[in-house]
Amino acid sequence: MLQRLCGYTTLFKEKDDSYVKRLIEQCREDNDKAQESLYRHYYAYAMGLGLRYAYTKEEAVEVVNDSFLKAFAALKNFDTNLSFKPWFRRIVINTAIDHYRSEKKHIEIQGDIEEDMVPGNYEDIISKLTADDILNLLNRLPEYQRLIFNLYEIEGYSHAEVAELLGIPVSTSRTYLTRAKVKLRILFTQTFGSVYERTI
Repeated sequence: MLQRLCGYTTLFKEKDDSYVKRLIEQCREDNDKAQESLYRHYYAYAMGLGLRYAYTKEEAVEVVNDSFLKAFAALKNFDTNLSFKPWFRRIVINTAIDHYRSEKKHIEIQGDIEEDMVPGNYEDIISKLTADDILNLLNRLPEYQRLIFNLYEIEGYSHAEVAELLGIPVSTSRTYLTRAKVKLRILFTQTFGSVYERTI
């Protein structure tokens, strides 16, 4: 659904696998230069992820730096036959969630939103936006809506997985995703006016 947004956060080009594997092996030996090289190699990729979960660059930098520290600590158990990027992506996402949960002790739902309030042609709306348009709209969502939208729609987690990650009921995940979609429709209309209304 949001391939362009996912592509936006993964414009980073991999060097050959052998280069990354060599860096990983050197990092396992606590080689500072190798750690710095791996950090530089994946920094832009990690920041692309971090900025989707944090509201400021400073918060994203904190998430990214904590993610690298966790990755370096866990590299001894990493299977180099696997791709590093998906493994590291999971660490960044989990770190971002940990940061969020440390700030938010609980979540309360007020009121109800019916499923039929979500526009049926929602994907048609998204398809007309650039990656920057989508990121700007996501940044205007309330925090919990934004978090759940990212996890479900972009990362591909199920509602059960989102609920487990955030320590919330599955019904809460569904409700906040619905609210996020409704809010995005409103923000879209407010931001772009009637430019796309003929095709929505």
